[in-house]
Amino acid sequence: MINSVAVGISEYRTARAPDVLVAYALGSCIGIALYDRSTGLGGLAHIMLPDSRISRCLGVEERKKYADTAIGDMLAELKRQGADSSKMSAKVAGGADMFKSGGPALMNSIGARNAIAVENELARLGIPVIARDVGEDYGRTVRFDLASGNVTIQANGKTEQKL
Repeated sequence: MINSVAVGISEYRTARAPDVLVAYALGSCIGIALYDRSTGLGGLAHIMLPDSRISRCLGVEERKKYADTAIGDMLAELKRQGADSSKMSAKVAGGADMFKSGGPALMNSIGARNAIAVENELARLGIPVIARDVGEDYGRTVRFDLASGNVTIQANGKTEQKL
């Protein structure tokens, strides 16, 4: 039986095929799908901010909010469940500039800063990003099918696309 699991803001969830993980309404937030095809294990994080150094207190739940802590924590959980990090790949979506400020995107957009932080953290962990849909000025819903490894993106008024 296929179980659809919602991943809320500042959360991550791990699961095994045939489950589907879903993050709704990603704006400047980023959804990071990690997948080990050999085991059917995967996880989806819905990060909100790029860098945990802005927080004075990093409890377990707080760590799920930031790119630099949530991705590594999710990877560690997947490894505890039997995933092989050397076979892991990532797909990334979100990081929209929802509130155009007129200045350089890197300086103003939390979405752009989130995207950079996610890419840097994945590179640091040695996980290749095999597909991405980031930036622009619209929100996205991400569905991660653990049976196939497919990530589909739905944005309001746009055709659904597969990463």
